[in-house]
Amino acid sequence: MTRIFIDSDACPVKDEVYRVAGRYSLHVFVVSNRMIAVPASALIERVVVEAGPDIADDWIAERAGEKDIVITSDIPLAARCVGKGAYVLEPKGRLLDSDTIGMALAMRNLMTDLRSAGVTTPGAAGFGKADRSRFLSNLDTLVVKARKSRA
Repeated sequence: MTRIFIDSDACPVKDEVYRVAGRYSLHVFVVSNRMIAVPASALIERVVVEAGPDIADDWIAERAGEKDIVITSDIPLAARCVGKGAYVLEPKGRLLDSDTIGMALAMRNLMTDLRSAGVTTPGAAGFGKADRSRFLSNLDTLVVKARKSRA
């Protein structure tokens, strides 16, 4: 059965994930390093890990497997999950897969290097209605694709 893992710190689409997961009866793991509110549902499991760098990422990467869906904007975590055959979707709706993860990692590393060298880089664009709509559409498509491939 396909599962959904949410890297939940600063994730603006948790409610959308809960709705889609409920429609398809998928188990959701909401992973963070602090207590956050989640709906009371047998399908939704809150996972609170120790505070520290990458501990939530490690928890997700160790458990997400082939045809699972991971919701994150963390590119290194996305790369780890793609390497295990999981689908990765950013909150703005961009799918990260074996065809796109290399470029995403390269851009992330370039921007990190530029910032380390003191170069001012543009910040991310704000999150809007179009992003939420694209996310919902792509999540629904991924769920259908994952369910078909498991059948």
